[in-house]
Amino acid sequence: MPPVIEVTHLHKRYDDKVAVDDVSFTVDKGEIFGILGRNGAGKTTTVECVEGLRAPDRGTISVLGLDPLADRAELTRRLGVQLQAGMLPGRLRVGEALELYSSFYPRPADWRGLLHDLGLSEKARYADLSGGQKQRLSIALALVGSPDVAILDELTTGLDPQARRDTWELIEGVRARGVTIVLVTHFMEEAERLCDRIALIDRGRVVVVDTPAGLAERAQAEQRIRFRPSREFDTGLLADLPEVSGVGGRGEFVVVTGGDGALNAVMAVLARHQIVAERLRVEQAGLEDAFVELTGRKDAE
Repeated sequence: MPPVIEVTHLHKRYDDKVAVDDVSFTVDKGEIFGILGRNGAGKTTTVECVEGLRAPDRGTISVLGLDPLADRAELTRRLGVQLQAGMLPGRLRVGEALELYSSFYPRPADWRGLLHDLGLSEKARYADLSGGQKQRLSIALALVGSPDVAILDELTTGLDPQARRDTWELIEGVRARGVTIVLVTHFMEEAERLCDRIALIDRGRVVVVDTPAGLAERAQAEQRIRFRPSREFDTGLLADLPEVSGVGGRGEFVVVTGGDGALNAVMAVLARHQIVAERLRVEQAGLEDAFVELTGRKDAE
């Protein structure tokens, strides 16, 4: 089966700044494909070219077998887009906006159902919405046309933790109905939770495309063992272990770094000295470690 989206050697420059530099990737039917990177990495420019909102300087793009520029009218009916920033008339009510947008599509979704799922009031005016509510409305507008493909740029920016998790559940439900989703984000937890595959973009280039687990495996990061000892002891006992590469502290907690055998070795030493590891936490390499390993940057924000 051919990919739903195919981007090949995409290049886009603004004056003397190269925003996207030879980007290539494919998106398969029914997957959630993440584009992860720092602000300014070239994520939004890339998806704006995919959406047909910007013309690339070089390269080719196919979405559902269509050219985003030449077949704009047809693609608009099959593609849902949540822009990173948007604006509606202040006096327009939420229900009016969704009813209007749903009239543009041949097979619209139940816009009242979207309102309920996203916790929005039908009668609220756009000008009176909080930043998080405006963000949820933009998601609803992207989904109201029952698109084959949805592109969501910074999906949960401005949402509180509970609203963010509720939105993640909604997106998982949308994917379960067969919608292919491109998720642009700089939130590590969001990408790890939702995405089947991720394109890691840095300075306008795709560094790697892999699953979240595959990216984590690429990070040659050691595990971190964090615990509060039940009584004081000489942490040098742990530092001398061959499996341990470092021992530090964070307040009343001890933090040990080491390889795969470090946890068993540390627990054996503590047991011999009758020390209980309270509030024990073991952290394996994750997307943040992969980001640092592959880009040399501290985080994606």
